[in-house]
Amino acid sequence: MTKPGRLGTGIGWRPEIAEAVERMPGIDWVEAVAENVCPGHLPESLLRLRERGVTVVPHGVSLGLGGADRPDEARLTALAERAEALGSPLVTEHIAFVRAGGPLTASPLLEAGHLLPVPRTRDALRVLCANVRAAQAALPVPLAVENIAALISWPGEEMTEGQFLYDLVDRTGVRLLIDVANLHTNHVNRGEDPARALDELPVEAIAYVHVAGGFERDGVWHDSHAHPVPRPVLDILADLASRVTPPGVLLERDENFPGPAELERELTAIRETVEKAEAAPRPAGRDSVAPAGSGTAPLAAGPDDAAATDSPADAGDAPRQRVALAQAALLSALVAGTPAPEGFDRARLGVQGRALAAKRADVVAKVAPELPEILADGYRPAFLAYAQRRPMTGGYRRDALDFAEHLLLTGLPEGAGTRRLRAWWLERSGPAPLSGRPVARLARATRKALLRR
Repeated sequence: MTKPGRLGTGIGWRPEIAEAVERMPGIDWVEAVAENVCPGHLPESLLRLRERGVTVVPHGVSLGLGGADRPDEARLTALAERAEALGSPLVTEHIAFVRAGGPLTASPLLEAGHLLPVPRTRDALRVLCANVRAAQAALPVPLAVENIAALISWPGEEMTEGQFLYDLVDRTGVRLLIDVANLHTNHVNRGEDPARALDELPVEAIAYVHVAGGFERDGVWHDSHAHPVPRPVLDILADLASRVTPPGVLLERDENFPGPAELERELTAIRETVEKAEAAPRPAGRDSVAPAGSGTAPLAAGPDDAAATDSPADAGDAPRQRVALAQAALLSALVAGTPAPEGFDRARLGVQGRALAAKRADVVAKVAPELPEILADGYRPAFLAYAQRRPMTGGYRRDALDFAEHLLLTGLPEGAGTRRLRAWWLERSGPAPLSGRPVARLARATRKALLRR
């Protein structure tokens, strides 16, 4: 068992590598995607790891703490249940928004299916702080939040990433999960200096560190979690470890899993990087506390800043609405084909939009593996064409059903099995809803039409 407050070296637990992780030497802890774990039916692999004293940390991806809406109570309850079921010392989430629209904007609610960057503005900081406080109050253990990678930059930002994170910690006491791969991504994609971010953020608040791989294409770095960890990411890890001893360091891998020997080599490289940086003499000011003057100076006060600390429960309606309108406009441009908001790089928005559609296709193929089997080579082009016109509004499982329904009503790719797809959709769409709402009536009509075919 690792010492309290000290995690050690870990790896992201995924079902595909569960057996290999159990056999790996030197694994002190693992991180599991919270939404993929059911408290009442924990995977046997995680139970065996826990019995051996391996710490398990749930890592959430769907709260959307950086979104304009207040955190969903059901999602917070689910995250709390997973922390308790796993006996976790903390839980983690992201500084990101994952959905936009809805009542605050009087527009349809859209799902990104991905983590999108929060604008580094006073309004966004106030909303984020209020949402973090709400999450902290609902969770049984401390919360740590992660900096994310981004392909796009918001125009008119008022803070650097380090300043934004420093103020977030100062106002809420939340801990930080620093992803050094994401710092590298933002260096390539947004020209941000990782060393400056490390200079400014409060290193004493770090709960642990993520390390992951990616790839570069046409000058854009994609944080894929499916490629080996590159040297620049290890260099940023070394820089961080030269400033403070990270309580834990974890290797993330989500796709394209290599053999156990390759994963162990990456873990060894991570350990050696941290150990070498810790053994080297630390320059003056690089100790376990934030360097003097690094992000500590307050920004010039804005008209709504007083409420950021005077009202710990909420951020107020005006900042939430301003953030909501901005995020809805951006997400609509990315997934619904509406015009790009003013000030954004349209070419980069196109890259981000295509990346969202590609990830959406990949995840739908995972949650509904029958669809690629039924549609064969026609699955991906058919889904990408569908995604251009149909934003996701209800999660990936709902998306899979809607995609199948769309094909059944408009036509399948050549060579696809219509009867098999119809049977799959009818089985999974459930009984006809009893409600008289228009959506329910449409669903009943669709089922009747498909049953007649």
